[in-house]
This record gives sequence, structure tokens and C-alpha cells, in this order.
Amino acid sequence: MKKLSLKDLFKNDPQRAEKFSVSAPHLFLDYSKNLIDQKAFKLLITLTEKAHLKSALENLFTGKPINFTENRAVLHTELRNPKTHNKEILVTLDKMETFCHNIFNKQWRGFSDKPITDIVNLGIGGSDLGPRMVTRALTPYLNDHVKVHYVSNIDGSDLYNTLKPLNPDTTLFIIASKTFSTIETLTNAKTARAWMLEHFNNEQLAIEKHFIAISANPERAVEFGIHPDNVFAFWDWVGGRFSLWSAIGLPIMLATSPQHFRDLLAGAHEMDQHFRETPFEKNMPVIVALLSFSYIEVFHTQTQAIIPYDENLKLFPAYLQQLEMESNGKRVNKQGKITDYPTAPVIWGDVGTNGQHAFHQLLHQGTLLIPVDFIIALKSQQTGDIWKYHHDLLFSNCLAQSQALMDGTPDSVTDPHKIIPGNKPSNMFIMEQLDPKTLGTLIALYEHKVFVQGVLWNINSFDQYGVELGKQLANKLTPLLGEGSLEHLDGSTKKLIEMYRNSLSS
Repeated sequence: MKKLSLKDLFKNDPQRAEKFSVSAPHLFLDYSKNLIDQKAFKLLITLTEKAHLKSALENLFTGKPINFTENRAVLHTELRNPKTHNKEILVTLDKMETFCHNIFNKQWRGFSDKPITDIVNLGIGGSDLGPRMVTRALTPYLNDHVKVHYVSNIDGSDLYNTLKPLNPDTTLFIIASKTFSTIETLTNAKTARAWMLEHFNNEQLAIEKHFIAISANPERAVEFGIHPDNVFAFWDWVGGRFSLWSAIGLPIMLATSPQHFRDLLAGAHEMDQHFRETPFEKNMPVIVALLSFSYIEVFHTQTQAIIPYDENLKLFPAYLQQLEMESNGKRVNKQGKITDYPTAPVIWGDVGTNGQHAFHQLLHQGTLLIPVDFIIALKSQQTGDIWKYHHDLLFSNCLAQSQALMDGTPDSVTDPHKIIPGNKPSNMFIMEQLDPKTLGTLIALYEHKVFVQGVLWNINSFDQYGVELGKQLANKLTPLLGEGSLEHLDGSTKKLIEMYRNSLSS
């Protein structure tokens, strides 16, 4: 593969684009601009057999405890299965829709009997980034009933800036926390509660009208002051970064509509069926996973760029950072042994054409090989000639960047400062138009890519112990910022805490 030339591959095979492309529900993938030929592709497919991907895939869909370190099934696919037999899923979905209709119809009213105009989702990680990304992506589908805001950072500026223009009489908070113990979310929730109680002269009943919860620990939510009827179910078999399909997606439904949320689920389910039923040679998630796998293992690439040519997908690269890096950023295999091979790449990116005036310089002339996923729609979300012209420019720029990465500059260019070597790989994902169903398909595609790569690397993609250590240390350090002995700390941490203490007294 390292000896392949993309220009020669296309020159020697006029049908290459047809051979190395595949369709899935609502998506088309052209992967012909990858450093791969028929022999390499067949060898990669053979890897799926050696890794027993087919049986692993069935274990995923049938609810086997594939998250073996926590003895849990991984059933986010069941959340979007219209034929699910899990009554809890159906009851929760109905409860979400009823709640939305009550908000939209102004039947749910605040403590002062005013209708709700603003929803603030308090969560972090999967309880924030998934719904936030989808809400941004579906901007053309936002309703006029309520405005949804997101707060995740423990930095007080995040919550302060969000609350400053809001009216407590017409604001409702969603506390989204699986355990109802996440320090960032609970800190923000307690501050929001104090903000609300100050407005209502410490009337505790106001909390029941202005706070709801999404949690697998309803007892703690009730202790917080939330009425038991206003706690939406969450289950331990739903991982945070796979949870937007659950009640965690309630702010998506509130921002758009119950039908748009169901369309999102439907699109994801269509990709689930494609993934489960399509031969691996034509299976889009499998192909994408194998290509990424090959660059990491054969070319030793360390990063992958995600570049959607759609302003509404601005948060999609950040969403994929969590999805891929938290899932597969592992150094220990399923047998508990340290791997002697690299696993997940660093995921990064931004929307086109912004990136063309920033990091594309490194893509074209830098010393690193960085595979790129381009994502673009055939049709703009705006109608009219002036917007079509915008989209013409957007689409041509997207194609041009992919072409430039492959071809580079002509041989006639001799100035070394101007030479672009080319032979840089990329995928091109084409959508008809970005809508709820297509977005669901796109997200599910990358979820399944992560799963396939976890199987190939023989790692557990569904635990995340790496995020816990820093939280535990922070809990120990917080009391020391005020007082207490620092002698047991390392010299650096001790010095920095002393600086913090001095700043408080100055």
C-alpha cells in the first residue's frame, strides 16, 4: 500500500471510482481516493474474518454483555429500533413526546403560571455534546415554541452567560446525568437551583415546576427536589457517548419536534440494518473502519481530520472526538495485556471552507500523512438562486480540496516552496440534503465504525476508566485550595496551589 500512487491508480483503471464507492441509506461514499487497490482491499476484508467481526456484530445487536469490564450490554441500537420489545423504551419515548406537547401547548407552566420559553440542558460529555451537536445540525428545523440552551462547563462563565438574559419565570432546566453525581453537572444544577429559589423567595415548590431530570438514579433526583413524575429513565446499557437516542435526546425533541426526533431515530435504524445485513465488501461502516485501521497500522498515521462542508455540522468533529477517542483510546486489550500496536487516532477538524484558510496548509504541504473525511450535501438547506450560488461555491471547493490532496501540483512546478506532493488520501461522503433522517444515518455510521475498529484492535470500546482518575484527584485537591497541609503533594502541584491561595488573599 505504501508504494501506491493515486494518480497512477486512476490512470490505469478508468472504472476505479465505480469500483471503490458504496451506497447506504441516505449516504454515498466515494473511497476511491484512498491508498488501496483490489488486493489490499481483499486482505483488509480477510481481517474481519480473523477478528470474528460477524459474531461480534451479532453480540452487539442481541444484547450480549460485550462491555465485559462493567458486565453490561451495549444496546443503543435498540433505542432506535421501531420494533423493539423493550416496553421501557417505548414508555419513555411516549413520555418525552407528551412532555414536549405540554411545553409547546403551554400546558406546562412555571411557578408563576407563565409558559416556558427557554430550556437549559445541564449535562456534560455525552449528556451534552450529542444533543448540542444535533440541535446545531438541525438549525433549519428549530421550532418557534422554545429556545434550547446548553451548559456543560464547570467554569462559572458558561452558566452565568447563559442565565444572564433569561427570565426565571419562563425558564426550565433539564439535569442530564446518568448517576446524578457528575460533579460538573451537579455544581451547575445547584447554582441554577439557587438562582431560581432567589427569584421565588426560597419557595421549594418552584423547583418542581422548573426542573426535570434524566437519570438512572431517580432517588437522587428526587432528593434534589425534582418530582418523581418528572424524572425520565436512563439505563446502564446506554453509554453516555451513545445516548442521544435515549431520553438524553429530550432537548433535541424540544428544540425541533417529536416527529423530527423520530426521523433521527429512523435514519439511525436504517444504518443499523445496513450494517447488520450488508456483506462486508459493500458495508459502509466496515469499509470506513478498515480504511482508517489501515492508515494507523500500515502508515502509522496518528490523526484523522473530519471536514464537513456544512456550517450546521460545525460541532460534528467535536462530537466524533468523544465518540472515537473515548471509545478506542485504549492501551490494554480484552485479555488485559498492553497492546504492541497503536489504536485510536486523534480526531480533529472544522467546517469547510474555514479550514482551507487555516489547517489545510498542513494537510497539503505538511510532513504528516493525515487521512480526511469530507462530508457534503448535494442540496443546500436554503432555497433561491442566491443561496444556490453559495452552495455551488461550497461544493466545488469541497471537491477541489479532495482533488488537490490527491493530485498535488503539476510536474511543471519546480519551485520547492510551491510544490504540493499530493497522494494524500480522503473519503467523500455525499448526502442528498442534511435533514433529521440523514443526520441519524451519518451518526450511526461513525458509531459502527468505532465498534468495528474496537473488534479489530481487540479492545473494549465501551468503558472509559481513563476519564475517572482526574476526577478523583480533583475531589481530593479542591479542599486543599483553602487550607490544609500540602506536604504530601509533588512540588509542582504544591507550588501551584500556593499561588492559588495567595491570589485569594491578595
